Amino acid sequence: MISLEDFERQWLEEIVAGSPSTTQLGHSFAEKILRDWHEIDSATAEVILCDGAGDGGIDAAVFVKEDLQEGIEGDLWVLLQSKYGSSYTGADTITSEAQKLFATLEGKREKLSSLSTELVDRLRNFLKNRGPKDRLDYVLATTKKLTAEEQEYLANIKTLGRAKFGECFDVDSVSVETLYNKVAEEDAFGPAKLSLKLQTTVTSSGDILLIGATKLASIFKFMQDYKAKTGDLDLLYEKNVRKFLGNKRKVNKGIEQTLEKHPERFGLYNNGITIVAEDVKRSGDDEVSLTNPFIVNGCQTTRSIWSVLQRRLNSGGSAPTQEQKDWQSQLDNAVVVTKIVVVGSEGEELLTETTRYTNSQNAVGEKDFIALEKDFRTWAPMFKERYGVFLEIQRGAWEARRAYQRQHPTATPLYVEMANAFELLKAYAAGWLCEPGIAYGKNPPFAPGGTLFSKIVNDSGFGVDSLFAAYQMQKMATGYGFGRGTKLPTRGQTRYLFIMVAVDLVKDFLINSSLDYGHAAISSAIIKFGDAGLLTEVGESAVQLIDDYLTKGNEDSLFSEPEFQKILDLNAFLKAERLGKSDEFSPRLRMQLALTRRVFRKRAPLEKMKAALAAAVPA
Repeated sequence: MISLEDFERQWLEEIVAGSPSTTQLGHSFAEKILRDWHEIDSATAEVILCDGAGDGGIDAAVFVKEDLQEGIEGDLWVLLQSKYGSSYTGADTITSEAQKLFATLEGKREKLSSLSTELVDRLRNFLKNRGPKDRLDYVLATTKKLTAEEQEYLANIKTLGRAKFGECFDVDSVSVETLYNKVAEEDAFGPAKLSLKLQTTVTSSGDILLIGATKLASIFKFMQDYKAKTGDLDLLYEKNVRKFLGNKRKVNKGIEQTLEKHPERFGLYNNGITIVAEDVKRSGDDEVSLTNPFIVNGCQTTRSIWSVLQRRLNSGGSAPTQEQKDWQSQLDNAVVVTKIVVVGSEGEELLTETTRYTNSQNAVGEKDFIALEKDFRTWAPMFKERYGVFLEIQRGAWEARRAYQRQHPTATPLYVEMANAFELLKAYAAGWLCEPGIAYGKNPPFAPGGTLFSKIVNDSGFGVDSLFAAYQMQKMATGYGFGRGTKLPTRGQTRYLFIMVAVDLVKDFLINSSLDYGHAAISSAIIKFGDAGLLTEVGESAVQLIDDYLTKGNEDSLFSEPEFQKILDLNAFLKAERLGKSDEFSPRLRMQLALTRRVFRKRAPLEKMKAALAAAVPA
């Protein structure tokens, strides 16, 4: 297993590359934290980087708008205070930065940068108009994990923030060690043994199952202890197929209402929770000691317990009201049905099956849990062996692999390229399914249980070769400079549109060559064109279309599309689900695509392409 120091060095490598300025270091650290931990990027949320002089105590801000279609209730602001390396000096930093933030939000700081001034105006307006489901999360990001004392300081900031801004205010912390703990690729139960006590009344049923009831207050104490020891409560759910999404999800509303109004009925209304552990020992008549525990069913339940009890019990106040006393009396009688499964140190199969069968509701999978999907766990080693590219199915695994390779320079195989499985699914959907808008604008449809995830992986022709063909398209798009940070304005938001066009040209070639043009055939053709060095022929034509289409003033440009004229919002237009699908929504694009197909047929080395298709598929 790689050490934390090696992982940290590898994770920070791209941040410090090129001798960046202090401000650039802060930007890069904040962006990578948002991407790797909070799973936030510009495709799914509005990200504002504003650290530097006059930042008002906010280094980065993220706005996630309510989306009822995705089951997200309430608007969310995430305010990130990014402290890279020596810029963090402990509890004093927590206090001083929070003071700056509070003064900014209260209108007591006037010397703000222009970007921060605009952001703060929006935040103050948000606080004036916030609803009961809206949230403001203040997150402290550091290289080193917070100590117990520092976590207590951060908890005090939460209390102060709620006194000033109400229940919408919350705090969190994240560090490089937080990310390290998520990896542990070679050890199903994490990098270290963790033992925690749980007060519960359970009865043994065979060697591997204990079942009974646990008081809600005991569950809350167990979760507090877990967070204190690990610094990251989400690790408790790393083996769950449905990661908790906070009180943004509608399914939590009923749970929280029961906790608030009738906690004593909780065990009657709720189906219970399932905990898996490497080992379980009784440490008293009504207490067990759990080694490396994970909650695999009841994720929504326990985090709702956390949310309500944290609010009702950990908000301070030495003179509770009668209503609060009555509620706590009811809470004393509140229990949840509890199953504890002993899976052993080598129990990955039992753990996975327990997780799968105890989650019988409609799947609300998050992208991290592609790692639990049997197909991807089978495809990952095949992908690596067949194509020599590391397929990352668990977040942070590539950082861990690179650190391992640095630690063991003679290890084989030695990977120099990486493909992220989740991103490949988006590229595949954009090209093969003609979904560039959804690929650019949304993540949930591509996670396990999502509509497009199911459509893709359940296609009998989809597999390792399909993933590699998507990687070829993704790699080509990167080569042309598509994506964030590009110097070409036509390519900053059009990566998936480019992939759609490129795949369409391959499909058109197959159709006009009287060949099979199904999804598997397209994938095979892309791989063979890549082997023969012919993908650039496709790429050049596709990139020319994108550049023409995204240039104002050009005939048949995006800016003359009837739909764009209605909304005048480039970002919204490129994220539209109807983009590229019909003449009604994007007739200019369809016209450009038809013309590009005809030109490609005349200019492309068709005979060489046909010869390439006759070559054998890589074994």
